Parts: sequence; C-alpha cells; structure tokens
Amino acid sequence: MHRRSLLALPGALAAAPAPAQTPEVDTLLVLAVDASGSIDADEFRLQREGYAEALSHPGVLSVIASRPRGAIAVAMVEWGSPGGAATVVDFMRVEDATSARALAEAVMAAPRSPQSWNAIGDALDHCARLLLAAPFRAAERVIDLSGDGPDLRSLRAAAAARDDAVAAGIRVNALAVAAAWQVTRLGEPLAETYRREVIGGPGAFVVNAEDRRDIARALRAKLVREIA
Repeated sequence: MHRRSLLALPGALAAAPAPAQTPEVDTLLVLAVDASGSIDADEFRLQREGYAEALSHPGVLSVIASRPRGAIAVAMVEWGSPGGAATVVDFMRVEDATSARALAEAVMAAPRSPQSWNAIGDALDHCARLLLAAPFRAAERVIDLSGDGPDLRSLRAAAAARDDAVAAGIRVNALAVAAAWQVTRLGEPLAETYRREVIGGPGAFVVNAEDRRDIARALRAKLVREIA
C-alpha cells in the first residue's frame, strides 16, 4: 500500500495558534485504549475500571499537584478498526479529587465504541490531531497507547504515524497488556514490538501489564512517570 506522510494529507499535524486566553495545564494526555475484537465484555469492564481507578488515585493526584500549574487535561480514545478510532471522553481538566472523580465517572459511563482489529497507526494519527486541537495549552503533549497486540491493519503503519507525532512535538508512550513471556508473531515480547514501532520522543517508554487485572497498577505507575 502506498503510504504518504501524514504531513502531506488533509488535516495534517499542524496546530492552529492557540488564543491567548486558552487555559494552560502542565500536560495534555490522550489515553488511547484498545477496544478491539480481542477484548470480551468482562475484560473491557476490567480495563475501564483499571483506568478509572488509576486516574483518581491519590498518588497520581499528588504528582499533578506538584507541577507548576497543578493541573493536567485528559482525553480517552478507543481504537481498533482501520480508520475507526473514536474519542469517547473529550478533554477534561484534572486538578483535584473532585475533578479526577468526574473524569473517572466519565470513563466508566462512556459507551463502548464499535471496533475490530488492531489499527495502531490510525489510532496514533487520531490522537495526534486531537492533541493539536485541544482546548488547553501545555508544554507537554503525550499519547499513552495501551494494547494487547501489534499493529495489524492500519491504513498507515504505526511507525510512520509515530514519527509524524514526534515531529509535531508529541511524545508517545505505551502500555503492553501481555505477560512478559508471551510473544508476537514476530517472535518477540509485545513490549519490544511497541518499543520499536509505537513509542517515540524524548523519554518515551513502555510499561508491561500482565493482564487486564494488572492495568490499574501498571497505569498508575505510568501516569506518575508521565506527569512527573
């Protein structure tokens, strides 16, 4: 398939100048969550609960409060189908327990989007555009992608989408939801595939979650590192 740079496509990664009155936060964070066909209803519920728990954890709130503006803004995107990534929770400001609880409730209440199989590159393109059109300003812009498999059917390869996001000043981190001993069809652990094809930017990293019951722990540690 012929793959053009995202920078040559309509809606390329070029942010419009933010109005002077746009509120500032320390970090703009998009949580790109795997909602593909490999996840059944019980696993999906565990995943949502893990995100809600991590986002409202006192340890995460403490790190947010320690930053210069004492606030971040978070959005959630679900991905899976080629070209089908969907924003299920738009940007919400988090600065204290009350706002974190509101975000957690929004995460739990959002309807599951219809998705099929593992188009990571398309998800990264969607998240990058969402960040660049955010209603907040921040020096740090991060995509935090979680998944249980490699990129399979993207209209654009994950690495190409990652490279364009990084060129636009966005860092891409990843959460590999797979036991360390499990390997992809490439014969390597999923975390290694994400390290090579998905993450990018200064300080980018991958965290491993053993399964969806482990997401809250892994994501909590990851959020603290990303925000701090």
